[in-house]
Amino acid sequence: MAFLALGINHKTASVDVRERVAFTPEQMVDALRQLCQETMSREAAILSTCNRSELYLEMEQPTADRILTWLADYHHLSFEELRACAYVFQEDAAVQHMMRVASGLDSMILGEPQILGQMKSAYAVAREAGTVGPLLGRLFQATFNTAKSVRTDTAIGENPVSVAFAAVSLAKQIFSDLNRSQALLIGAGETITLVARHLYEQGVKRIVVANRTLERASHLAEQFGAHTILLADIPQELPNSDIVISSTASQLPILGKGAVERALKQRKHKPIFMVDIAVPRDIEPEVSELADVYLYTVDDLHEVITENLKSRQGAAQAAEKLVLAGVQDFMHRLRERAAVDVLRAYRQQAEQMRDEELARAQRQLANGVSPEIVLASLARSLTNKLLHAPSVQLKKLSAEGRVDALTLAQELFALDGSEDK
Repeated sequence: MAFLALGINHKTASVDVRERVAFTPEQMVDALRQLCQETMSREAAILSTCNRSELYLEMEQPTADRILTWLADYHHLSFEELRACAYVFQEDAAVQHMMRVASGLDSMILGEPQILGQMKSAYAVAREAGTVGPLLGRLFQATFNTAKSVRTDTAIGENPVSVAFAAVSLAKQIFSDLNRSQALLIGAGETITLVARHLYEQGVKRIVVANRTLERASHLAEQFGAHTILLADIPQELPNSDIVISSTASQLPILGKGAVERALKQRKHKPIFMVDIAVPRDIEPEVSELADVYLYTVDDLHEVITENLKSRQGAAQAAEKLVLAGVQDFMHRLRERAAVDVLRAYRQQAEQMRDEELARAQRQLANGVSPEIVLASLARSLTNKLLHAPSVQLKKLSAEGRVDALTLAQELFALDGSEDK
């Protein structure tokens, strides 16, 4: 039994690499099943967000290179390119990494709350795929409990900030008065919802939500008095937009350089502030070449995020202690459970010996043998049977020079090692 956590994130890989290693929701179930089949992993889950792609595995023998080879082949990357930016954690370190991720301690924005929901979704998808079993399942539950303790018992979640918050903060720097600005939000997921909330609270003049379907966009728009359009209508809306923030799951860019260039002409080159939070990217990188566009990716938000980290460092120290406690508690319970399995098997073996000797004693009594003789024979025979296997193994191990086994036996059987007792 061994846990393995392996992947890349915003600290180790550029957005270009991260978008090539990202898994779409449509890929996830088949990818999980293929991962288990081709890497001999007994249990597996995949977490894929704009900032990280991670594999959580339970396997008999951890083989990081085999997992990396599968990941590279699946996304058509070279093994060397992926290995250069990947990290691998095993056993206790893998447990600690998962708990730190779920608690927001490994996020671009320290303590951001979205990652816990994304981790829960990863667990749900793995359960749907049938790739989560008892061990990884217990690890996920312990991870969720630890993350909940971090949220409840520390201040790391107070005054929450996120990539969405950072994007709006940058917009405020470029447009001193957001009351006069119009915003186009592309997508209708959780990140865009947070963006809409922050813009709404800042009093943005007009918010338009563009999405593949109007139903989901309408639900978001109702909360913030926004308008809704389809993705196909973006070129008509773009000339009216001072702020464009995009976060979809599209595998191809939604906004190209030509469309933005035409919009700028209609705006008479009035600047447009753009943030592409998506991985893979929604806005072609070439858009940044246009003189009147301020285009930022998630990596570009780092400076804003750094300022927001300062108020959370004290809380992070307390959160790290809770994570370490969570790791120790989980590993202790896991090892305890392993002992329970051994004890159960030993008890079943002992009970079988007892039943056999009891049946023999009952036959002797039925044949008229003295009860005293039967009881003595029962006690002697049962003792011999119970001690036979341990005695044989201890002699064998002692002959092999395994002094550690003798010391362990003394501890296991609560012996003090003296010969006069």
